[in-house]
Amino acid sequence: MKRNLAILGSTGSIGTQALEVVAANPDIFEVEVLTAQNNADLLIEQAAKFQPNVVVISNEALYDKVFSALDPLDIKVYTGEKSLSSVVQMESINMVLTALVGYAGLIPTVAAIKAGKHIALANKETLVVAGELVTDLAQKNRVDILPVDSEHSAIFQCLVGEFHNPIEKIILTASGGPFLGRDRDFLKSVTKLQALKHPNWSMGAKITIDSASLMNKGLEVIEAKWLFGLTPDQIEVVVHPQSIIHSMVQFEDGSIKAQMGLPDMRVPIQFALSYPARLKSDFPRFDFSKYPSLTFQRPDIQTFRNLGFAFEALSQGGNMACIVNAANEIAVASFLRDEIGFLEMSDLIEDCMHRVSFVKTPTLEDYIRTDEEARRIAMEFSF
Repeated sequence: MKRNLAILGSTGSIGTQALEVVAANPDIFEVEVLTAQNNADLLIEQAAKFQPNVVVISNEALYDKVFSALDPLDIKVYTGEKSLSSVVQMESINMVLTALVGYAGLIPTVAAIKAGKHIALANKETLVVAGELVTDLAQKNRVDILPVDSEHSAIFQCLVGEFHNPIEKIILTASGGPFLGRDRDFLKSVTKLQALKHPNWSMGAKITIDSASLMNKGLEVIEAKWLFGLTPDQIEVVVHPQSIIHSMVQFEDGSIKAQMGLPDMRVPIQFALSYPARLKSDFPRFDFSKYPSLTFQRPDIQTFRNLGFAFEALSQGGNMACIVNAANEIAVASFLRDEIGFLEMSDLIEDCMHRVSFVKTPTLEDYIRTDEEARRIAMEFSF
């Protein structure tokens, strides 16, 4: 039976690669919904090619342009953020790929879970912000949350066939980003152009900056806790600059399983969309002879403090991870506008962790209020 997909964020890095997977497997996947925030031209192009029933352009100023282009193709066009939560409930959809950037992915993902749709999760912030609430909802509605992040997909792939065996710990690998080995004196003056040059992966601007600051790995630590039911001391981070081993699982007998391959996001995207099947692909294959050495080292959390903040948020629980995420989104946006320096992003996040109201057992409404408060305080922070 075909899998009918809603792809939220179809014009971004994950969304465009997901559509490559769809195009290569037309007998397996059908596109029902495509959405974008601002990239109207690419959304129109994608819709013309894949012929979804519905598209959403979140930026209301671009609605007329998209509507005029797609109305002759009999494709319904909606606009506004609230439309995302409505379209994911369509009866024809059985899987939603959430590839939105940041906090924006939370509410549509919750709506999809409540409607009983299985989730291919590329939006790690959904579990960072409201992990307990989202996983409880998924269990209640018998919804699978299948990870798309390469690291969490690696853990999931290592666990297939092992679900009855307890995990001793997981080992998340990190490339170290473009500033691996650099000290704080060097980082004081780095530019956004330097930070956007990731050595191994081609990603959007926000996640690339997060990778450079190790915040992306911190967010993945929090996401892993909820995906796999772990405690903080069961999660280890190791820097692996080659990005060939995507992550590992250590079991109670001391055995370690690793998932390996070239850095190619189409592999975890396809696995999430097709699980439990593995589809044949023409993706490039790994050649061991070209990688005679794979290296590993501990992350420098004294220099790259964001990773430590993530573990601290995980230990505190409540809405602290929501605070960290909101503050980080403001910090990254400010850095990309050349308003603050690279190291000042961590200063801003730490300030918000101390100043934003802490809630021990938050509801969805509490998370929404926390996000708003954290963003306001982050915007007020002066250097």
